[in-house]
Amino acid sequence: MRSAPRTVALFYDGYEAQANDGRFGRLRSDLRGVLRQTSRRIRNLQPYTGFYTAFLNLRRSLEVAGIEVRVNDFAYARANPSMPVGITGFHTVFDKVRLPNPAMFGPGEVPDPLDTPPVVEACHLKIVTQPCEWYCDIWRPVLGDIVKPMFVAIDTEKWADQSHHPKDIDVIVYDKIRWYREAREADLLTPLLAHLEARGLSYVVLRYGFHHLAQFRDALRRARALAFLCEHETQGLAYQEAMASGVPVFAWDDGQLVSPHDREVAPEGLVVSSVPYFDARCGLRFRKPEMTEAFDRFWEQVGRGTYRPRDYVCDCLSLEKGAGRYLELFGTLDDGRP
Repeated sequence: MRSAPRTVALFYDGYEAQANDGRFGRLRSDLRGVLRQTSRRIRNLQPYTGFYTAFLNLRRSLEVAGIEVRVNDFAYARANPSMPVGITGFHTVFDKVRLPNPAMFGPGEVPDPLDTPPVVEACHLKIVTQPCEWYCDIWRPVLGDIVKPMFVAIDTEKWADQSHHPKDIDVIVYDKIRWYREAREADLLTPLLAHLEARGLSYVVLRYGFHHLAQFRDALRRARALAFLCEHETQGLAYQEAMASGVPVFAWDDGQLVSPHDREVAPEGLVVSSVPYFDARCGLRFRKPEMTEAFDRFWEQVGRGTYRPRDYVCDCLSLEKGAGRYLELFGTLDDGRP
């Protein structure tokens, strides 16, 4: 493994920025990005997709590590054809970034496992990253050991500790239920809200895709805890941003793969998680049949101040840790090893 590079060339293609080659490619991309973000802010919509947020966090983590990051710089990559590059973003990036350089992909949208080998060959991908270990297991039967886990780092300055802010909300209920919604409302969401009401606890429900980032930030400042309702996550930035803010998490985690698309391609017996980065400092996992009893145990520990979720994020998911993991993988690209 080579020493850390002074410069890393990253290529991103998506709604916010495009990997346009050619003389005026970057100018067109920058102008389009500014217009899109301005339009979405005016309409009170999220300005960035999750993939772009992940890309920005990666760029920031590398810069914190003292590395210059060149974005969508085709001329620089071609002038250094043996230099490794990073490719990120939506699947459109695979058609736009065809360079001789050895490459690592991620974070971003990887094609279905059986469709990935041609992309790996065409883009000279030596490593394909996925956000967590369980999601890597879907691609390994086809791609083998070139599939590696690589988390998106959390900016712990941007998501500052809110533990000492005055609290007037007991629980944020973060509703990211994506499949079989009517059934999950009946046997999960409604019973949880009823239990909170029976205990006299205040709560606010934030449904994924129906709230603005500013609402989430405000709620984290005011809340004592967050209930995270999601079938499974490849990373789960929202619950990790809550933990970085010092808010402990009560996480529904049945371990069952629900996504119909992923079930078609996943190996038999795959165990998944809604909180793939989590330990006892973060809060408490629960399965649906034990929800109310588990919540009472969780709430008792919240009252005692037992949990230290921000410590976990700082130790495992910070920008510094993210840069370290990325460079650990990136450093293997030019010595023939995955």
